[in-house]
Amino acid sequence: MSHFETHTVRRIGWLRASVLGANDGIVSSASLVVGVAAAGASSTSIMTAGIAGLVAGSMAMAAGEYVSVSSQADAERADLERERNELSSDPEQEHKEMTAIYVARGLDAELASKVATQLMTHDALGAHSRDELGISDTMTARPVQAALASAVTFSIGATLPLLIVLLVPTSALMWAVSGSSLLFLALLGSLAARVGGASAMIAATRVTVWGALAMAVTAGVGALFGVPA
Repeated sequence: MSHFETHTVRRIGWLRASVLGANDGIVSSASLVVGVAAAGASSTSIMTAGIAGLVAGSMAMAAGEYVSVSSQADAERADLERERNELSSDPEQEHKEMTAIYVARGLDAELASKVATQLMTHDALGAHSRDELGISDTMTARPVQAALASAVTFSIGATLPLLIVLLVPTSALMWAVSGSSLLFLALLGSLAARVGGASAMIAATRVTVWGALAMAVTAGVGALFGVPA
């Protein structure tokens, strides 16, 4: 019978970008709402600021992810091109490098040399990409995927605190947004941990603590410098 395995590491590219986007969306939007509310602004002003923050934040997340992951992709392409040139100009030295890598992993020298020969005969650049450079299909940089995942999840995360603004009177807004946003963050952390195969409790606690800190600092700044409407 065939044996199929699903490894969570295959999700790491889009999962990292999605969790980052959703987390930033909730924390940024909630902190902005709490900070503006602490300054004594009206519900209309709070909503306007929240929507502006949602649009600006989602665009910033998309641009930031695309630029940063594109830089990683550029570095990977440069390394692969360098490796391709080295394989063309000095294949014997590259064979020695692969042999040394396999010896370091536990093979004896003779077997390591045979493994290196067979792998390089099949796909020399692919073998060096995986074993020398650590670049694989699973871990390779995907700028567009990261940008879209971050932008979409940021928008979803940022929308949640704004829904509370619509449902709760201004007098109770700070506590309602803070409490609900911490709940959203805990759920996000648990969901991300489940998808990634990690501890839900640790992930939920981590994002909740940092989210609470961000909102507390922003509320303090708003109360200190704000002018009641």
